[in-house]
Amino acid sequence: MIHVRDEKYLKQFGKYLKKLREERNMSQEFLANKSDVALAQITRIERGVINPTICTIKALAFGLEVKTSEMFEFEN
Repeated sequence: MIHVRDEKYLKQFGKYLKKLREERNMSQEFLANKSDVALAQITRIERGVINPTICTIKALAFGLEVKTSEMFEFEN
């Protein structure tokens, strides 16, 4: 059964977001400004605390200069 709030999945996504950001030598603040997503929100996403909306994921992908689909390449 798939739960709406899958803690493990959120943590995996957050870890992958952080990896993508760090590969581009971006600070959280820089990504926040570039993607127009609040710094506090990026911090919570990277820690797996919140479940980002699809629009937030699209904005982060824009800020990271990757396809939105690449944001989900952390899945096994």
